[in-house]
Amino acid sequence: MLGKRFNRMALGSVAGVMLMAAAACGGSGGGSTTASEAPTGAASSEAPKSALKVGLAFDIGGRGDKSFNDAAYAGLEKAKTELNAEIKELSPAADGSNRGDLLRQLADAGYNPIIGVGFAYGEDIKKAAQEYPDIEFAVVDSASNAPNVTGLLFAEEQGSYLAGVAAATKSEGGHIGFVGGVENDLIKKFEAGYVAGAKSVKPDIKIDIKYLTPDGDFSGFKAPDKGKVAADKMYQDGADIVYHASGDSGLGVFQAAAAAKKKAIGVDSDQRQTVKETDLQSVIMTSMLKRVDVGVFEFIKAFQGGAKGGTNVTYDLKVDGVGLATTGGEIDDIKDKLDTAKQGIVDGKITVPAKP
Repeated sequence: MLGKRFNRMALGSVAGVMLMAAAACGGSGGGSTTASEAPTGAASSEAPKSALKVGLAFDIGGRGDKSFNDAAYAGLEKAKTELNAEIKELSPAADGSNRGDLLRQLADAGYNPIIGVGFAYGEDIKKAAQEYPDIEFAVVDSASNAPNVTGLLFAEEQGSYLAGVAAATKSEGGHIGFVGGVENDLIKKFEAGYVAGAKSVKPDIKIDIKYLTPDGDFSGFKAPDKGKVAADKMYQDGADIVYHASGDSGLGVFQAAAAAKKKAIGVDSDQRQTVKETDLQSVIMTSMLKRVDVGVFEFIKAFQGGAKGGTNVTYDLKVDGVGLATTGGEIDDIKDKLDTAKQGIVDGKITVPAKP
């Protein structure tokens, strides 16, 4: 579903070993690791395996957003197919006000483990973990130090750096754009990496930046109309490529690109494959892949193997936890440049900022 990636590695097995080892070592004080730093041990493959009942609570937008939530669901669905898990997914209210209730509903129904998709679940997961100490939880995009919570984190700035390199290299006018859904620290990581990558290619490149809603107002992730208005303005002002990190609002960015006969860069999933409209597929030059599907699946697999929480795991470029999709072949001609940038980050020669 998520398409090709540069320098494919055995991400599933690497991440699986990393997550199980890290989780098994977690204690009440919490911990943090990346795939590249993880110990080599893992939970025993012969650990008794009970019937899995896995609950997942989506972020705003829910299943069908063709991006972040759908990536998480892909990992859940894989657990159903490969681990014989019974699964249940729930979506929050439009304003996300009932996230805690969803977690409790899943816990009371006997689901264990339970996954909250998105940083906005951070506080709700913390409270639920205290109320249900015998249940294992995971939260995507939020760190935790609770003994029964695993934080699934991603190096979004690294993948966005590659998106910036691609955009600057492909831009004919030296003018690109970035649309963020909500102006918070997480989405600013996407902006920071994108800008740094673009400027590494063209130091004087012009980059338009627009956030759809301020921090705390999550409606920016579900406002295609606002995404379209923001991108329309950028294209009218001369941008020829716009990268979005805005969830459902990205559909509006793609619509604006199609109307302007320009290009866009998707996010989280390979959106050239997940967007159904053929006229929109063709405007998506590439997508910054954030392998939430892998994080979700490997957490479930580790739980089945007997691992416990209490740690934070980061999926970075070293294990292809982030990267670029190549569906459509539009960045095939700059593969060498992208591979060089990726290797520089992996080797530590390039430090990617996480803040603008």
